Amino acid sequence: MPTERSAAPDVLAENGASGEVIDLIGDVVWRYVTAFEHAAAEQSLTIAQAKVLGLLTREALPMRQLADRMACEPSNITGIIDRLELRGLVERHPDPHDRRVKFAAATGEGSEMTERLCESLRAAFAREPLAGLTPLERTMLRDLLKRLLGEGSAF
Repeated sequence: MPTERSAAPDVLAENGASGEVIDLIGDVVWRYVTAFEHAAAEQSLTIAQAKVLGLLTREALPMRQLADRMACEPSNITGIIDRLELRGLVERHPDPHDRRVKFAAATGEGSEMTERLCESLRAAFAREPLAGLTPLERTMLRDLLKRLLGEGSAF
């Protein structure tokens, strides 16, 4: 008996685009990961350290929530935070409502490093390819990517 999921027609398979779309998404992801790794290395950061620093630049987070967002064990986050803290890029502080909970936050220096990393990433990954698109095409691409990620319907 077919499941609901398998009963729906595969629109991409019907027009032969499925493999091509998946391959193109894979190529974009590969280019992004390569550029991200290079941008992180320019700042003497591992990919994990750069990702954690980016998250903490946006907002201070409890260590456990940070581990959840990074999909790793809390002990791994502790090690990453230890190394970033030694460099003066993050700091830890207790939750004022529950002193058992530790928050991590980017320092000013950590936020500046994140901005340098992002600028390097924009230059290496996005600037040239996106410059070839019209403003309308860039907006459409953004909206389509948001839809793919389930961040609301743009249309």
